[in-house]
Amino acid sequence: MIEEMRLRDLGVIAEATLPMGPGFTAITGETGAGKTMVVTGLSLLMGQRADSGAVRAGAAQASVDGVWIVPDEGPVVDRVREAGGDVEQVGAGRAELFVGRTISSEGRSRATVGGRSAPAGVLADLADQLVVVHGQSDQLRLKTAAAQRDALDRFGGAPVAAALAEYRTAYEAWRGVERELASLTGDRDARAAEAAELRAAIADIEAAEPQPGEDVELAQRAERLANAEELRLAAATAHNVLSAEDDAPDAIGLIAEARRALERAASSDTALEDLAGQAAELGYRATDLAASLAGYLADLDESGPHELAAVEERRAVIAGLVRAHGTLEAAIDLLRTGSLRLADLDDDGDRVERLRHERDAAASVLDTAAAALTDARTLAAARLSTDVTEELHALAMPDAALTVEVSPGAESTSGRDDVAILLAPHPGAAPRPVSRGASGGELSRVMLAIEVVIAATDPVPTFVFDEVDAGIGGAAAIEVGRRLARLAESSQVIAVTHLAQVAAFAGNHLTVVKANDGSVTASSVTRLDGAEREHEMARLLSGLADSDAAILHARELLQTARAVS
Repeated sequence: MIEEMRLRDLGVIAEATLPMGPGFTAITGETGAGKTMVVTGLSLLMGQRADSGAVRAGAAQASVDGVWIVPDEGPVVDRVREAGGDVEQVGAGRAELFVGRTISSEGRSRATVGGRSAPAGVLADLADQLVVVHGQSDQLRLKTAAAQRDALDRFGGAPVAAALAEYRTAYEAWRGVERELASLTGDRDARAAEAAELRAAIADIEAAEPQPGEDVELAQRAERLANAEELRLAAATAHNVLSAEDDAPDAIGLIAEARRALERAASSDTALEDLAGQAAELGYRATDLAASLAGYLADLDESGPHELAAVEERRAVIAGLVRAHGTLEAAIDLLRTGSLRLADLDDDGDRVERLRHERDAAASVLDTAAAALTDARTLAAARLSTDVTEELHALAMPDAALTVEVSPGAESTSGRDDVAILLAPHPGAAPRPVSRGASGGELSRVMLAIEVVIAATDPVPTFVFDEVDAGIGGAAAIEVGRRLARLAESSQVIAVTHLAQVAAFAGNHLTVVKANDGSVTASSVTRLDGAEREHEMARLLSGLADSDAAILHARELLQTARAVS
């Protein structure tokens, strides 16, 4: 509920604090005093569009701050924390939430939620959980088919909620199969072309039988074959230096002679033994190197122009795969992944048949769920029709009959039902859609009757009514006040009213007072009690706040309200 709201430089209100609290709060005041600014302030706290025209003349900005009492756990607190704000614990299960909104005279808007700046959309998300506003010019919750269906679903309670949840589960399952089937059949030509292209690519790769790293290896081999003569000359020269085929001195012979000389002298100095060992090791390594060079020369002698041609031909095959797939590794990998994808594409015919069976089964489940939802709504509609009609009789519409009609409609996530609220205001009148068949006063009472009835099964934390009593008076106004008080037993009710018969039932009476110093008109808000409230009630009744007769009438009205509420 709204604990308190503070307004500054909003419309004609310079500065005002509105203490709200639980129960029924009535807000009254002279025409032009700024009562509507209270609703405007609430709308701003609910994230609605900011209008710089609402900033008080001469002020740089307008601001609205609110304190809400909310459950300390649940979707409201979760959304606040998601936006970076927080709440303050004030009791068992209860917390305070501070929200605010400022509008500059240039049109810039800023919102705060739980002590942190946040987009206005966060305020709108919270408002969906916390408050319902009924304006005097637009009874939004009665004008659209979707709103009327939502009202019926709220009244239907757990049975309708369970049926709707089951329907939505079935609907999403059916839609998922439908989408997959449509995608599969719609892309059939493209998938067939993909399969043909993939099959050809796999055939080319399989025919080439590439090996990992083969492209690098072939490049190195081609380079070697292209420079075979130069390589042969270098290897032969090195081999001859190490091991000559004639009697010419060579490195191996010279190292052997050095070793023998060291070994002969080692008996005179043991230090030469180690050096002789190193010479022997050097001789072994020179012999191994000469053998390796001989093998290298033999391999070169076996290679010829025909091998270079074969290598270049293989390189051309591998280069074709690289051009087609980016890298040789990607081509090799395609043999694995492509085969799996090809199996998937080749399975299209079987998949289509399987999906058609799945779709038919899902459609059957959906039909059953839709029928169950329609039945639940139809039962709830009969009860809602009866209960609201009884409320209308108590609201000085003794001959009115309201009917909630459930009829087949377009399939959506909310079911296959169209819901229409029809009103016959008097006997013999044909039921008509409530938004077209009711006068302003009747529409206000129908809306109130629906909210009173629904609140018994699905209470809303806070209701705000902006002149819900428009177009009515007398006994009907008293009944409106009584019903607002009844609604306030389960929800917070805030009503801007111009009727004493309605304000009399409020447990908290605020008045917007206009003062004029000759240059600036400003308004403030005062809580009324005792004699002050009687004078305000007298003004509402007769326009004369100090009339003795009006005050007596006001006192009697307040006593009557206390007695019957």
